[in-house]
Amino acid sequence: MIVIVAALSGALIGGYTASKRKGNRLDILQYAAGYALAFVIVGMVATVLIDRAMRG
Repeated sequence: MIVIVAALSGALIGGYTASKRKGNRLDILQYAAGYALAFVIVGMVATVLIDRAMRG
């Protein structure tokens, strides 16, 4: 769940950043993909840390 939310958030933030910088459609897609991947990695780390903390 965290990973999915992180991916969607990253894609939205990346797309917004590229459009704010006056990028064309491919720039927006590339930023969205890059940010989504970065946010997925952070989300996966958070998921593992939360899971380990819950197991004690």
